[in-house]
Formats: sequence, C-alpha cells, structure tokens
Amino acid sequence: MPREQFQTLSEPMYYILLALRSECSGVDVMNRVKEISGGRVVIGPGTLYALLQKFVDNGIITETKTSGRMRWYIITKTGKTLLDEEFLRLRTMCNDKLRAEGELQ
Repeated sequence: MPREQFQTLSEPMYYILLALRSECSGVDVMNRVKEISGGRVVIGPGTLYALLQKFVDNGIITETKTSGRMRWYIITKTGKTLLDEEFLRLRTMCNDKLRAEGELQ
C-alpha cells in the first residue's frame, strides 16, 4: 500500500474517500463531501480531480465507468484500509487531548 505518500490524509482527501464508499461521479463526490461535512468542507474541481487521479494512480480508488467526460469511482480495499487507519489516528489524537486535559482515563 502507498502508505508513505499518504502517511496522513488532508481533510479533502479524507472526505473524498468517505464519499467514495459508494460509487459516484466527480460531481457527486463534491456534493457528498459538502453533505457529509454539513457544508463545512467544500472541494473545488481542481483539487478534486487532481486528488482523484492521484488516488487512482495509487490503487486507493478505481474508476468504474465513463460516459462522455463523466467518470465514476469507488474506493478500493486499499483505500478502505487507508481511510480506517486515518480514522484511528484521528481518534487517538482526540483521546490523547482528552487524556491530557484529565477528561479521559
């Protein structure tokens, strides 16, 4: 797995992978990210398509179909593992903060 390049995920990377737990097009990804984040995270097309290509190139997502200029994608097993690892890393960091503040044993 390409772990070194994706040692940690940026916020846009994380939300794109969350959105791609089910198949969708690039436009759908932008809408799902906005929905999942409650409007807090908005990903523009330049960022989105650059990251989608990087994810495809590294086997993190796969292109499932095309129609004209539209392409659909879905997360791969490798991508799910990467997403799960990032979730655990973030949760550990949150727990460490709570522990440091005496709110978690």
